[in-house]
Amino acid sequence: MIFVNVEKTLDGRIRSFTMDGHANFADKGQDIVCAGASAVAFGAVNAIISLTGIEPEIEQSESGFLKCTFPTESTGESFKQVQLLLEGMIVSLQTIEKDYKDYIKITFS
Repeated sequence: MIFVNVEKTLDGRIRSFTMDGHANFADKGQDIVCAGASAVAFGAVNAIISLTGIEPEIEQSESGFLKCTFPTESTGESFKQVQLLLEGMIVSLQTIEKDYKDYIKITFS
């Protein structure tokens, strides 16, 4: 199963997210849940970097672990764009979770 945890500040700002594990929906190379979740997460991070110029702190391993930490102290337009792109990522991941709840789990802390 893919475990996604989204960490928010007390005022609701997204501080970081982690993805860990494998869906095991299908064989490697055929797993649409893993492919979809990965595409959504990496697409969001790439969009944040390209469109806002803000580079998150990224930890990644070949075992399927990804952690991205974003600055939360800013209040400018770029910060708002980062938060909007992250909220869009969450909506997309929740859509996958809705249809494949046995293979992906999203939590908030």
